[in-house]
Amino acid sequence: MMDAGIEDNSNHDFSGYDVRVTDAAQNGDTFVYVIKSQQISSDMEYRVEREFEDFEWLQHCLLTQEGVTGLHGIIFPPLPAKPGTFLSNSEAKTKKKIESLAMVDNWQMYCRALEEYLHLVTAHPVLVKNPAVHSFLKHREPPIKTKVKKGIFNKLTQAVEELRKEHHKDIDDFFQNERDSNLTLTAFTKAAAEKFLEIVLTEQTLHLGIGQDDDPADYAFAKMCLKLSEVLDTVKKNFEKVAENDLNTLGFNLELHSRFQDAEKEMLFRRTCKLVDVETANKNLGQAKPHKKAAMEDIKKAADKEFDEISGMAKVEIQRYHRERVRAFQKALIELSDSQLQSARECCVELKQQLAEFKQLCAE
Repeated sequence: MMDAGIEDNSNHDFSGYDVRVTDAAQNGDTFVYVIKSQQISSDMEYRVEREFEDFEWLQHCLLTQEGVTGLHGIIFPPLPAKPGTFLSNSEAKTKKKIESLAMVDNWQMYCRALEEYLHLVTAHPVLVKNPAVHSFLKHREPPIKTKVKKGIFNKLTQAVEELRKEHHKDIDDFFQNERDSNLTLTAFTKAAAEKFLEIVLTEQTLHLGIGQDDDPADYAFAKMCLKLSEVLDTVKKNFEKVAENDLNTLGFNLELHSRFQDAEKEMLFRRTCKLVDVETANKNLGQAKPHKKAAMEDIKKAADKEFDEISGMAKVEIQRYHRERVRAFQKALIELSDSQLQSARECCVELKQQLAEFKQLCAE
């Protein structure tokens, strides 16, 4: 469901895609992702192969396109972190746990994250019109990329500008309240995602048995117990399944929501920067000498117009984002509950059968 301001775009000539990231294959030091898509208004199906850098280039094209009214007011779908840092960007300890559980080699979840990114882009009423999106999904040859500058000078410049403008008070209570809420939720969401991952991994680690690097006698005893007891093996498999379900439902949603909070924060900052430009233009107009009044007036009008366009787009985006966030979180909780209930039922059936077999052995 979209706002009236968005629905007006339905008269334009664009349509979304049904997109699937079906596979990932290693090619030297990089991974190639197989993307299959079908434009909703057509029966034609496309199959392309893309590296992660191609996704980065698509995101760059979306962020830097010209001629789009209110572009800076868009909450751009966040691109997942580069492979190898997904689910945990900074926690080396957590990453080591993931590796020990052989979860890094399972690329299904990462393919799903890239697929969700493409779903968000192609479902967006403004971004889906960008020719780069259609080229990315349709053309077999990858896009011709120019190097995107990420030098230390750019980072320092951005850091200085953020310090100068991020605390600038907004003239609109709607946006000031949203900035305050975003600041709080960003920290809470990141913490929730990290803690949930730690819980899942800890639970799984506790039920995987003792590792080979521990005391040989303890390891031999644990191994013997696992071999002799089908009951313990059933419980072990159940915990593994529960952990996988947790990651694929609520864990996936929390990680995506955490990145979206950052995306909204970036949008709000872009609008704040434009607000500062408007206030500067007003100040310069008030102080301008008579022969410069006309030029300053034109600058002020242009700044006011762009700021109003960004603010209008931003309000629609914020309302759309909150609506989708609630819907996605509700869906994740339902899927989590359903998967836990299903796993519990299956485990109960197996344990009952093993208990009956054990009683029969005792009777003999």
